[in-house]
Amino acid sequence: MTMRFIHTADIHLGKTYRNSLGEAERYEDFFRCLSGIVEAASDEKVDFILICGDLFHTGQILPKTFAKTIEILQPLKAAGIPCIAIEGNHDWIHRRHNISWMEALSEMGYIRLLRPSRFEDGGYRFDPFAEETGTGGHIEIGGLNIYGLGYIGANAGSHVERICEAVTTGNNLLLFHVGIWKYSPVEIGNMKIEEAHPLAEKFGYVALGHGHKQYVIETPQEKPYAYNPGAPERVNFGEEKYDKGYYFVTVVDGKFSPEFRRTDPRPMLVEAINLDGAEDSDTALARFREQLKKKLAGLDEERKPLLELKLAGRVGFHPFELGRERLRLTLDEFAAPLHVEIKNHLSLVSRTSGEEVVKKSLSEIENDVLHELIGAHSQYQGREEELTRLSLAIRDLVLKGDMEDDELLGLFGGNV
Repeated sequence: MTMRFIHTADIHLGKTYRNSLGEAERYEDFFRCLSGIVEAASDEKVDFILICGDLFHTGQILPKTFAKTIEILQPLKAAGIPCIAIEGNHDWIHRRHNISWMEALSEMGYIRLLRPSRFEDGGYRFDPFAEETGTGGHIEIGGLNIYGLGYIGANAGSHVERICEAVTTGNNLLLFHVGIWKYSPVEIGNMKIEEAHPLAEKFGYVALGHGHKQYVIETPQEKPYAYNPGAPERVNFGEEKYDKGYYFVTVVDGKFSPEFRRTDPRPMLVEAINLDGAEDSDTALARFREQLKKKLAGLDEERKPLLELKLAGRVGFHPFELGRERLRLTLDEFAAPLHVEIKNHLSLVSRTSGEEVVKKSLSEIENDVLHELIGAHSQYQGREEELTRLSLAIRDLVLKGDMEDDELLGLFGGNV
């Protein structure tokens, strides 16, 4: 018997850059990407589609994001193509007394959300998926037994034995939102590659999500069994060199043959600007302009790129003199990226009365200024380090647009 399905993950619907000029266009990028995958599933008349976690960028999404998701998934529902999904760490809702958006989609029949039950001793139970409630941990399609459990957390590797013990069927497939340390070194919620190998004895295909880079896991005997398609759109800076796409999988008599199909993500550029030796901000700005013109020559004007600039070097002026707004205005003279992030790693070099050279980076200066401002308030004295770190962390989250307002406010609870 022959079956075909699409395996994708880490769609991150709702991701954008808040308060950026390209906010609306960036928001649409992720829906455009999912729409293309749904269109491919419909055109190829696949038997089902897998979404291995992080369909949404945050657990608390806007109503318009939910409505647009339904609009895009509607063709699958109309064609009778099951969309089987699990929750990723981004899909988690922090207030568990509320229904999540993923649960709502499952109840409405747009996805089949797989989530196992747990025994008191920690064991897993994969109940059959019930259409009327939109709940369950196991679904059977054409003789293929599909299991899903989503994101577990930091100790995922220790759960593998219990997962395998709970599965008693043959011809099995597993959806699992977990990374492998060898391929996703910066992710939280990973496991060691040797911890994953027992899955190969129980499942013919392990559909992974979580890491945004495509990779394949093999047994010690070099038999591939687990596949991570990565995010089909570029979600964060650092992904500019990754192949982006999804797996189109053909199953013949229980043998899985995955084909990686590339998507068309928005262009992303990360450029280093060397300002070493500049004695004043005007000289530095001239060098900034000259270097960027060369690096950005030939940009696609129809599809504006995402741009990250890293300023580096030892300079003879205060790094604050090259503020983001001043740099952005200079950039606008000859380029129009959709969104720009600037990392100022310049070091201020000043000489004391002797020969000693004192160097301070922008991050060190920011830390010192905040530390002094916080310490000036008697209520916060003795907590300067803690509150300085919190302030800078919140600043970075706001700039990235990765948290909703209520989640940001939650960070303040018990801290001030």
